[in-house]
Amino acid sequence: MADRQALEEVVTFTSDLIRIDTTNRGGGDCQERPAAEYAAARLAEAGLDPTLLERTKGRTNVVARIEGSDPSADALLVHGHLDVVPAEAGDWTVHPFSGEVRDGVVWGRGAVDMKNMDAMILAVARLWARQGIRPRRDIVIAFTADEEASAEDGSGFLADRHAALFEGCTEGVSESGAFTFHDGSGRELYPIAAGERGTGWLKLTARGRAGHGSKVNRDNAVTRLAAAVARIGEHEWPLRLTPTVRAALTELAAVYRLAPDLDDVDGLLKQLGPAAALVEATVRNSANPTMLDAGYKVNVIPGAAVAHVDGRFLPGTEDEFRTTLDLLTGPDVEWEFDHREVALQAPVDSPTFAKMRAAVEEFAPQGHVVPYCMSGGTDAKQFSRLGITGYGFAPLKLPEGFDYQALFHGVDERVPVEALHFGVRVLDRFLRTA
Repeated sequence: MADRQALEEVVTFTSDLIRIDTTNRGGGDCQERPAAEYAAARLAEAGLDPTLLERTKGRTNVVARIEGSDPSADALLVHGHLDVVPAEAGDWTVHPFSGEVRDGVVWGRGAVDMKNMDAMILAVARLWARQGIRPRRDIVIAFTADEEASAEDGSGFLADRHAALFEGCTEGVSESGAFTFHDGSGRELYPIAAGERGTGWLKLTARGRAGHGSKVNRDNAVTRLAAAVARIGEHEWPLRLTPTVRAALTELAAVYRLAPDLDDVDGLLKQLGPAAALVEATVRNSANPTMLDAGYKVNVIPGAAVAHVDGRFLPGTEDEFRTTLDLLTGPDVEWEFDHREVALQAPVDSPTFAKMRAAVEEFAPQGHVVPYCMSGGTDAKQFSRLGITGYGFAPLKLPEGFDYQALFHGVDERVPVEALHFGVRVLDRFLRTA
């Protein structure tokens, strides 16, 4: 079991990692190396032999392996990313890179996404070294760069160029699961991710006839683009239930003692109340226009106009997604994937899911563990190229009123110290038995 040192270290490591500014703006200027060196040093102190790997100078990844007691068992990947999204200090109550611990809470960018989980992994690895513990399976630890952008310098690079480091890994766990979701009526839900929507970031280009802004122009690229963007934004995507979402709805219905009527999903979601937030974004595909770029002067009609759309598609629906975009953009607008990654699905009846459930229930016996599908994506997408089935499992016990989801990429990101302690205990319990 987690000792006092592990509980102290997880707080220290979270704070220290937050103070290392690893902001990823997507332009390639992020430098994860200082955080990677910090993590590698903590692992080396625990007797492990971490490897540091870069595709691009300064964009550093760390991989280490803890040998299990059963050489015939499949290995388990435990991974977390080191980069964070930008933060404007003037918008925050506490400086986003201070790592300050105030009133029992650790503040800063990365506190929930996801330097907290990185710190938990380090604390558990060092706990095992002190106590002489060997897990049943090999545990491969990976701290990655570039997750908040394309992952080309991180998990994509590792999967494509260093697959041997992950030999034997069949399953993996990482961010966005096993956190407390309070439904407002006293129930505590603990969603564990067993799927992700695919990523389809789109670039739309409309071309037309350039000309003077005072002249009639029926070939106006901006008009064509605007019409396509409006169609995409207004489109009602049809209901599509994946096995993971079906399981989520069925288990949530059981928690609330409702008939699991999957023929009327919208009606069921209304009955679930606040808990519907766990699934409502994953019963359909989506495409949200996010950026527009056209013209350089008000009285000049440009010859081209560009828009960007954040598209997400469920497992098994990518062909439908593509066909729908062809129809919505029409003949006058071209579209292409600016960035595309696969949708994922993991079994919820696996022994690994059962062990994650048991670990949470041991330390949160009043809670209800349910599966869910992430609306976004993680490094599990890239590691799936190696045949690794990914789950979201970064346990945190959060107080009521603490809006975990809003803090992802939000202002005043923070995590309670007690939540980190819970995470270490649960992660330790799960990984020992996995």
